[in-house]
Amino acid sequence: MNSLQFLVIFSAVSFLFFGISCFFTEHMRNEFIRYGLSKQLKLVGALQIIGGLGLITGYYFMPLLGFISSTGLALLMILGFGVRLKIRDSILQSAPSFIYAAINTYISINLYFLF
Repeated sequence: MNSLQFLVIFSAVSFLFFGISCFFTEHMRNEFIRYGLSKQLKLVGALQIIGGLGLITGYYFMPLLGFISSTGLALLMILGFGVRLKIRDSILQSAPSFIYAAINTYISINLYFLF
């Protein structure tokens, strides 16, 4: 397994987990209330699930789909990082969104060269 494959699987599984948790956990509901985005909870969850599925499917079968998915997830995480800054979360609280944005940007750049 190379580093790109590892990052694709890691990111896809992470976003599937977080996306599903948006629909079923009180913790995610409370976080989105804290962000001031309670109305967007299900939309963000759906985008995370779609992005995770598109990322893993695209990596193995259609690089363009993987590129679109990883780019979308990177943008979603950049917006998430912006929200964290806006509500004045600590660096530690804000770091995951920044790291996932960087991971998906890396994936996106690498998948771009596969199609």
